[in-house]
Amino acid sequence: MPWIQAIIEVPSEQTNELEDLLMAIGAQAVTMRDAADQPIYEPKLGTTPLWSTVTLIALFDAEQPLEVQMKQLAALYESEYEQAFPNYKLELVEDKDWVREWMDTFKPMPFGKRLWICPSWLEPEDPEAINLKLDPGLAFGTGTHATTSLCLKWLDQADIQNKTIFDFGCGSGILGIAAMLLGAKSLVGIDIDPQAILASNENTERNQVDESKVSFHLPEDAPQVKTEIVLANILAGPLVELKDSILSYLLPGGHLVLSGILASQAQTVATAYEQACTIHSIEEDDGWVRIHAQAKA
Repeated sequence: MPWIQAIIEVPSEQTNELEDLLMAIGAQAVTMRDAADQPIYEPKLGTTPLWSTVTLIALFDAEQPLEVQMKQLAALYESEYEQAFPNYKLELVEDKDWVREWMDTFKPMPFGKRLWICPSWLEPEDPEAINLKLDPGLAFGTGTHATTSLCLKWLDQADIQNKTIFDFGCGSGILGIAAMLLGAKSLVGIDIDPQAILASNENTERNQVDESKVSFHLPEDAPQVKTEIVLANILAGPLVELKDSILSYLLPGGHLVLSGILASQAQTVATAYEQACTIHSIEEDDGWVRIHAQAKA
C-alpha cells in the first residue's frame, strides 16, 4: 500500500499537541527526529530531553484527502497557538517491504578479535567467535554507534574473566551481556527506562546467559553493590553530575569505562574523575571518546 508522509518542523514544546492533532486527522504513525543536529544518545537520569527543534514525520494512507486534512490541521494549530502553521511538505513513500529492507541492512559486526554482534535471524559469520545475538527493538544499543563500539572493543581485549560488572545506563543490555559472554562472573544493570529493563532481560534470555547471575533494575530498586568493573555509556554531562553515584558501585582498584563523550568534552570528564581514579587511556572514534580509568586504592 502506498503512503504519503507529512514533514513538519516545530519547536519541541509543541510536539505532543501536534502529534495528537496529526493522529486525530488520520496519521498511522508519527515519528520525531532532530531538526538542528543536536545528538541525544541517552537521557540524563531522571529526565526526558528533547531537541530544541523537532521534525515530525506523519505517515498517512495515500488514499486519504490529505491536502484538505492539512488545512484543517493548520486551522486548529493557528487557533491554539495564535501563529501561522509551520511550513510543511508532503512526499509519496515508495511501497516496499520495509521489514525485509531493514533486516537486509543489519549484518553481523565484529568488535575486536573475539566478539561479534549478530542479529538473531542470521547465522554467525564465525561460529567459533563469541556471538552476541541482538535485534534492534525496545531500547537503543546495537553496537553501531561509536560510543557503544568503543566499549565493546575494550571489553573484547580486557581481562574480565570472573569479574563482577555494573552497567550504569544499560539500555538494551548490550555491554553487560557482552561482558557475561566474555567470561564475567555476574552483572547488575540499571536504567531509568522500564523498556530498557525489559529489553535487557529479553536479550539476556536470547543469549542464554545464566539469569541467576544477572539482574537489571530501575535506579531506585538497584542493590548497593561494589563491582570490579563499572561501565557507563551515557553522556558527558550526566557522567560528571553523577560521578559520585557511578563511583559508589566501583571497588578500590576496579576498572571504570566511560563513554558517550564527545572528543571536545573528554578532558572535562577526565578531570572530574582524576582525583578518585587513575586515567589509563582516552580512545577516540568518529569524534567520540571512551575513557578507561582505575579506582585508586
